[in-house]
Amino acid sequence: MASSTTRPIGRNWSLPNVLTYARVAAVPLVAGFLFWPREPWARWTALAIFIAAAVTDFFDGYLARAWSQQSSLGRMLDPIADKLLVSAVILMLAANQTIAGVTLWAGIIILCREILVSGLREYLAELRVPMPVTAVAKWKTAVQMVALGFLIAGPAGEAVVPGSTMTGIILMWIAAILTLYTGWDYMKASYDHVGND
Repeated sequence: MASSTTRPIGRNWSLPNVLTYARVAAVPLVAGFLFWPREPWARWTALAIFIAAAVTDFFDGYLARAWSQQSSLGRMLDPIADKLLVSAVILMLAANQTIAGVTLWAGIIILCREILVSGLREYLAELRVPMPVTAVAKWKTAVQMVALGFLIAGPAGEAVVPGSTMTGIILMWIAAILTLYTGWDYMKASYDHVGND
């Protein structure tokens, strides 16, 4: 007979949340393999882990809604996992000079916007004001992830598809432009609430 102290797996260990935990765990792995930027195997391994992590970003939210397994922890951790992954990849790409020169500004724009929106979300959450993700922001995220995928492949990708690095740089600038637009959009939407507490 089962012990009376046995408990079912809590909502914090639901599959959607486990996928989010896996995305957080993927951050040091992707960054670690990018420490060997001139090794094709390291680039491809980093890309494979990055793609797997990006896929979990879709499925954790989808499954949480479909299975009614949404939780406060999941809602908090999901955007954090995204930002950790993107930030770590951009920093590593800058460190190994996959992105350099003026393209660094695209990375800076993306990172600054992520910090700004995170702070704004936290502030508005205290006021119980929702800040839903816009359609343009979703497109920005998609373009950003594809851009980073091309750039993670880097020289290894160039050997297979010439021009892939430039494609990644162009997409990163498109993501940066969308980042500025969505950042401004969020600022406008929250203007009536900021400073009124």
